[in-house]
Amino acid sequence: MSTYTAIKLVARPAPGPVKPEIFEVVQAEVPQAGPGEILVKQTHMSLDPAMLGWMSPDTESYIPPVELGAVMRSSGIGEVVQSNHPDFAVGDRVMGMMGWTEYYLGTGQGLNKVQPGLDAETVLSVFALPGLTATQGFFHVGHPKAGETIVVSGAAGSVGSIVGQLGKAEGLRVIGVAGDDEKCSWLVDELGFDGAINYKTDDLDAKLAELAPQGIDIYFENTGGPIQHAVFHRMNAHGRIVVCGMIADYGKAEPDAGPSWIPIIKKRLTIQGFTMPDHLAEAPALT
Repeated sequence: MSTYTAIKLVARPAPGPVKPEIFEVVQAEVPQAGPGEILVKQTHMSLDPAMLGWMSPDTESYIPPVELGAVMRSSGIGEVVQSNHPDFAVGDRVMGMMGWTEYYLGTGQGLNKVQPGLDAETVLSVFALPGLTATQGFFHVGHPKAGETIVVSGAAGSVGSIVGQLGKAEGLRVIGVAGDDEKCSWLVDELGFDGAINYKTDDLDAKLAELAPQGIDIYFENTGGPIQHAVFHRMNAHGRIVVCGMIADYGKAEPDAGPSWIPIIKKRLTIQGFTMPDHLAEAPALT
């Protein structure tokens, strides 16, 4: 009997970088599909910042935490290798939450078929959680208007890079914030951003004044930290802040202090937290 590898979460992460000791690599026999089940061999897996939240013990979050001893949660793409389900055939490519495992066994609930010709990178970015998150957050929370200025933190990441491209397509001035010069060059030269800021080496206040002289109408927040405070004070009246992620705070015992409430009142700002599960009914199918 052949075996496969899976990785389980066996402990909650402590503040700071995630340690390999919280995971356990296990070997198991490749299962057989039972009645109404399919067996999928996973070929590609997406590693997303949201996983840091899924590892935590927070039961009040938008999605339950991964249980200790369970396979770590993640989305991926695979090929159906066994099927006893009328809706799936051997050879079908599917995507969905399959976890850190070489094989997925289940009824197929929550999986979507992948159209022929779509490459895995496109599916797991544009058509999976990153792309859906970017689209719903940008349009349904940000309410963009042509001619406005948007600043995107974490702009070289999967969500941020898509938000920026959507902004350009809608006629906005797009400023991206990233962590090194190579990423900043990619944002401007390859994706067409109007400007980019290296938050590790640039003077944030000076660069924002240079690149967004008319102020900022939308801030798509993926990171938190000093970027948030610098952008906050340059928001225009009636500006919108889309709070999608707080990467800078995920591994901290105590989060950074939030923004001052006074400018929120003076500038009549709208600040809205956002998670993709609230909008799944609006997401297009892959088939």
